[in-house]
Amino acid sequence: MNRIVVLYVATLIVLVGLDFLFLGLVAKGFFTAEVGDMLGELKPVPAALFYLLYVVGVLIFVSGAPGATWQSTLAYGALFGLFCYATFDLTALALLKHWSWSVAFVDVGWGAVVTAVSSTAGLLLADRLTA
Repeated sequence: MNRIVVLYVATLIVLVGLDFLFLGLVAKGFFTAEVGDMLGELKPVPAALFYLLYVVGVLIFVSGAPGATWQSTLAYGALFGLFCYATFDLTALALLKHWSWSVAFVDVGWGAVVTAVSSTAGLLLADRLTA
């Protein structure tokens, strides 16, 4: 089986699973309390496009290189998540009336954690399944 395909699918499954758990259960109350008046119904097409494209970025910049190790993937995954999520959150802070520093802090932290964990889990699974 192609290692890149396994890496992509494994990373995508872990990322989506963790993100839905975090956003749907763990932090749902926090985000609803902080920015609930800005929330609408989930739009599946943009959400799917985000996850599909974000994982491409993870593979290009974090875990897709043949020499990637779990240690480098963990570190670069955290940095990639931090930079990507900070781009959104700092822009939202600059432009949106109800976006707060606490929301940005939680979201950027989550972006760093979920990207580090999903990219590392994807790498470990790909290495195991394609060895």
